[in-house]
Amino acid sequence: MNRAIVNKILITLAFLFAYRILAHITTPGVDVEVIKSIVNQYSDGVLGLFNMFSGSAVERFSIISLGIMPYITASIIMELLSATFPGLAKMKKERDGMQKYMQIIRYATIVITIIQAVSVSIGLGSVQDGGKGAVVIDLPTFVCVAVVSMLAGTMLLMWIGEQITQRGVGNGISLIIFAGIVSGIPSVIGNVFDLVSTDQISILVFLGLFVVVILTVLAIIIVELSERRVQISYARKVIMQNQNKRIMNYIPIKINLSGVIPPIFASAILVFPSTLLQASSNEVVRAIADVLSPHGYVFNALMFLLVIFFAYFYSSIAFNAKDIADNLKRQGGFIPGMRPGENTASFLNGVASNLTFWGSLYLALVTTLPWIIIKLTGLQQFAFGGTAALIVVQVAIDTMRKIEAQVYMNKYKTLSAVGL
Repeated sequence: MNRAIVNKILITLAFLFAYRILAHITTPGVDVEVIKSIVNQYSDGVLGLFNMFSGSAVERFSIISLGIMPYITASIIMELLSATFPGLAKMKKERDGMQKYMQIIRYATIVITIIQAVSVSIGLGSVQDGGKGAVVIDLPTFVCVAVVSMLAGTMLLMWIGEQITQRGVGNGISLIIFAGIVSGIPSVIGNVFDLVSTDQISILVFLGLFVVVILTVLAIIIVELSERRVQISYARKVIMQNQNKRIMNYIPIKINLSGVIPPIFASAILVFPSTLLQASSNEVVRAIADVLSPHGYVFNALMFLLVIFFAYFYSSIAFNAKDIADNLKRQGGFIPGMRPGENTASFLNGVASNLTFWGSLYLALVTTLPWIIIKLTGLQQFAFGGTAALIVVQVAIDTMRKIEAQVYMNKYKTLSAVGL
């Protein structure tokens, strides 16, 4: 492998190692044991979700316990705004405008981080476990210290993500989430072996669950690599002008156009209110919380429907058929049997809509699969998460593709330098 690629991989690993070190730096003024106990109590709620994505940083109340979520939230808000306001969409397409666009996302990340840090630190001041408080210093001082610490941690994470993207291999933000999820895999495997050794799970059940996990991962890989290739043709004049350039003669449209955004959005919307309701002492409110429990039928039915809704919603933003049709028309390209312009855009929208139907069903099934397995086997300790598996597989595939692209690029550079 080329030395330049090896250096990029080593740089990526070094930054990810720095991220894991940050996950063990606790915010001053807290009792870690109390927070860990609370996170374990609400592991099925929003705390468990954030703890998974942050690589167990929440249970330590690390300076990066907010994770990279504020940056992702700011990015999603800007994506929605750019889809609504043409001025932002135009800014995003220009080189200088893209720099301003990213700067706005960074400023928005700071604002979101401060709001979340203040809310979390104030809420933590009233949390107790067994008579012991989670905060061991006076609340005003703790709020100031926590906000500064968590803001610094989130900014460091954002910087690490950007450095990986620019100097390493793959998308930095995705790799940070990937590393956080993967860091929890050894403890999950250890818990499963403990259950087997104490006869809480039989060997046959363990082997059956192992086969289900492997088949699910293989299914995710197959679907994520699947795409519909819409054939396109170019005018002869354009081909002659670009005979020394490689012109792609098809438009690849993935089955899953929305990625992992739908499960993340659906989980956040459903888990957050159920966690808040569980903190109430009112019997009616607690009854509603029980209905919305992550292990209940209502919760998972709503999860299934919301994932489908967000898959359609985000696919309509991620896949812009009109822009693709306009670019084809400018380049002298066309889809055989389709007129350039509106007809092409309408055809592409139809293809994307049909693929999104199957892609949304796939996402909904993978997301609710762990609950289905728990209901069939009765194993409440089953820790396999569909959303986590989606993220890990997608990031791994994307990173491998970028490494392959770097390898091929270096081969072309070598051939152009030494000749055939």
